[in-house]
Amino acid sequence: MTDHPNPAPLSVIIPAYRAEGTIDRALASVAAQSIKPYEVIVVDDGSPDGTLKAAQGMSDSMGSIKLKIIGQENKGAGAARNRALQEASQEYVAFLDADDEWMPEKIEQSLEWIKSSDNVFVAHDLIQRNEDGTEQDIKSSERFKNASDPYIALYRTGFVGSITVVARRQAIEAAGGFDETLPTGQDFDLWLSMLASPQTRFLVFDQRLSRYYISASGITSHTARRLDCTLRIAIRHFPALKSRTGSPWTSLWFRILAIHMEAYRAFRASGKRLQALKVCLMLPVNMVSACWQVSVPVSRMRQNT
Repeated sequence: MTDHPNPAPLSVIIPAYRAEGTIDRALASVAAQSIKPYEVIVVDDGSPDGTLKAAQGMSDSMGSIKLKIIGQENKGAGAARNRALQEASQEYVAFLDADDEWMPEKIEQSLEWIKSSDNVFVAHDLIQRNEDGTEQDIKSSERFKNASDPYIALYRTGFVGSITVVARRQAIEAAGGFDETLPTGQDFDLWLSMLASPQTRFLVFDQRLSRYYISASGITSHTARRLDCTLRIAIRHFPALKSRTGSPWTSLWFRILAIHMEAYRAFRASGKRLQALKVCLMLPVNMVSACWQVSVPVSRMRQNT
C-alpha cells in the first residue's frame, strides 16, 4: 500500500439513523483508506439512540481526516445527504451509509477512474453481507459492459449502490441534489438527473470495494414503499429517454416490469404471499397508469400547437 501524505480532494458523506452499533465500523473503514479523504461529514438524522455520541467517540480514530458531525431532526436520508452536501468543501463527494463499510482502496481506485475521465460519477461492484453472515458478490458492472447506451441500462435495471459512488460535487449540485420527497430511491433518482443530457457519462468498474450489510430495518427493506417510489422515478425520467437510442416506451415497460418482479420476489422471500399476489395484480394497473401519465403532457402540447 502506497503512503499518500496529502489528503484526497474528497468529502465523505454519511447519513446516520439508529446507527449506534455500526457507525464506528463505517468510520473505521474510512480511516483505513489507502488515500485519506479531506473530510467526513456525518449527519445524524434525529436518531433516538446513541448514534451522535458514537460518532463523536470516533474523533480520535480519524487521524488527519477532518470529522464534522451534525445533528438534525428526522427528515430522511435524502435530507441528511443534502445537509452534508451543504457542508462539503471538496471537488469530489463519496457516499457511505452508517451501517456499511469500504475496502481500503475504495477511494484510491475510484479517484483514479474519475480523474482520468470526463465521467460525472464512477461506481463499482460490491459485496453483500446477509443477515445470516453469508456473503455474495453484487456485480453491478456487468449490467453496463455491453450496453450500447449505459443510461438506458441504468434506467431499466436501476442499481448503482450509493456507497460505491464517487461523484463530482458540482454535477450533484447542478442536478439539484437529492429529492427529499422520495422516502427511498433518492440516489437512483439523482443519478438519472445527473445523466439526463446525452453528453454526460458515468462508469461502473469491476472491483468489489464496498460491503453492504442487509438488515430488516434497512431503507431498501421497505418493499411497498420502494415500489411506489421507483414507479414515480420511472415516470419522472421518461422524457430523457426520448433523446436516447431505441424506443422510450420499451424502456418504460421494461422498467415497470422489473420493479414489480423485484417487489414480488422480495415479498415471496419474506413469506408475504398476499402482498406478492397484490403486486402481480397491480402490474397491469400501474403499467396503464404510467403510460397515461407520461402521455398527458404530450397530448396537451399537441392541443396547444
